[in-house]
Amino acid sequence: MRALTWHGTNDVRVDTHPDPEIINPRDAIIRVTSTAICGSDLHLYDGVIPGMKSGDILGHEFMGEVVEVGARSTLKKGQRVVVPFTISCGQCFFCQQQQFSACDNTNPAEKQDVSEKLYGHAMSGIFGYSHMTGGYAGGQAEYVRVPFSDVGPIVIPDGMDDETVLFLSDILPTGWMAAENAEIQPGDTVAVWGAGPVGLFTVQSAVLMGAAQVIAIDHHPNRLKLAEKFGARIINFEETHVREALMEMTAGIGPDAVIDAVGMEAHGFSPDNVVDVVKQKIAPGADRAHALRQALLACRKGGRVSVPGVYGGIIDKWPLGAMMEKGLTIKTGQTHMQRYTHDLLRRIQEGEIDTTFLISHRIPLEQAPEGYKQFHDNQNEWIKVVMTP
Repeated sequence: MRALTWHGTNDVRVDTHPDPEIINPRDAIIRVTSTAICGSDLHLYDGVIPGMKSGDILGHEFMGEVVEVGARSTLKKGQRVVVPFTISCGQCFFCQQQQFSACDNTNPAEKQDVSEKLYGHAMSGIFGYSHMTGGYAGGQAEYVRVPFSDVGPIVIPDGMDDETVLFLSDILPTGWMAAENAEIQPGDTVAVWGAGPVGLFTVQSAVLMGAAQVIAIDHHPNRLKLAEKFGARIINFEETHVREALMEMTAGIGPDAVIDAVGMEAHGFSPDNVVDVVKQKIAPGADRAHALRQALLACRKGGRVSVPGVYGGIIDKWPLGAMMEKGLTIKTGQTHMQRYTHDLLRRIQEGEIDTTFLISHRIPLEQAPEGYKQFHDNQNEWIKVVMTP
């Protein structure tokens, strides 16, 4: 089969690999019909996520047709399914608590050492996202093996095209959980850092959850225009002092909830971010957290902080005093996908959620290296890339 593989920083290639096979009785093999490049894939592209090996198959946003099943899979050949990016067993302590992205059984024991040393506990399995998360082959390929296929994949009803449901694989549930973690109340002002795909779904989710005012912060005009489509007020951080603007918009109080949908590669020329950029270039595992620092300082006293943006290492200059003295509540984490997918599928079917508005480019898998380069270098125009094997 053909698959997109990682070969080093800013070096991805479409190579030929053996077709996947059933290994465990709960496995299924999916023929991929649509896959997408995620903003967090760019962290791999930039080489800032540890645990990558040359030849690893990338991709964690994908869907397709079931072509083979293990003896204990609940799927059937011919079904169309969307596959969540997190791999969950459905039986461990965390899955029973519906904390599916913290699953204890999907990261093979031999892969757990690095993440356990770095984070205190081993991470769960994730498709196409380094050997810290199990070393699983991703879905930017013609075929993919899906472990625990009786737990993760969601069967798609006839009549719904791929692009309508593809983002159930990651960014739509991630945006929804980001808004849910912000504990939005009627009348709230919610500020969202980052108007990329996750940030845009976060804006849409916050509006649906009843926020009175949603403010999107970014520097790409086209992305900010999409945020305005859902009623958000916008701040271009290259043109406006963010904290001053937020205080003016909230009568000097600050946002009730702030959401960092940027993660470890914040942009901008503030002194802290310039230093972070240098550190990230010379020290793998150093994150650029300017957006999160800014969000913490802007949030009102007693407010809530939600962090869907991916962080993988360590940061310094952490405003711990602001967090403690202002009494902020912080919720973070990879998305507990299975908690949200069925409800969000229903909302898509009923027309409550718009899922295709952010697709800017459609390309064949063979053009994936160029797609990655453009998505990385030209984010104002390349907002979301969908690929077909």
